[in-house]
Amino acid sequence: MAVGEICSREVVFARKGESVRTAARLMREHHVGALVIVEERNGRRIPVGIITDRDIVIAIVAKEVDADGLRVEEVMSTDLVTAVETEGISECIAKMRAKAVRRVPVIDARGELVGIVTADDFLDLLAEELSGLARMMANEQRREAQVRTV
Repeated sequence: MAVGEICSREVVFARKGESVRTAARLMREHHVGALVIVEERNGRRIPVGIITDRDIVIAIVAKEVDADGLRVEEVMSTDLVTAVETEGISECIAKMRAKAVRRVPVIDARGELVGIVTADDFLDLLAEELSGLARMMANEQRREAQVRTV
C-alpha cells in the first residue's frame, strides 16, 4: 500500500514569513500539532519545513522568549523528511524511525505538498488490519463449530 492511500489530504500549512503567533493560532483552530511550512514555487506549494506545538513550547515558551516578532522560519525544523505519495508504507516508516519524526509531509512527483501522514495514521491502519484478522479468526471458529457438530 502506498503512503498516498492513507495520508490526510487536508494539510494545514503556513509560510516561512508568518508569525509564530499565527502558526499557534492555526494549530489551535484546526486541532493539529504541526504545520507544514511551504514556499510557493511556480504556483506550487513546496514543503520546506515543519513546526510543531512542541517546537513552540521548547524554543519559545520554556525559554521565556518574547514571541512577538518571531517568524516561523526562526523556529521551524528544516531537516524535513518527506514521502512521495507512491512510496510504500514500510519505506516511510523506516524513514520516520531513522529521523525520529512522527509526521511526514507527502509530496507528488513534482515535489508539491499533497498530504501529511503521521505515526497515528499507521497505528490506525494496523489496528484496522488486526481487527479484520481477529474477525476472520472468530468467523472461522464459528464455521468450524457449525460444520463439525458430530
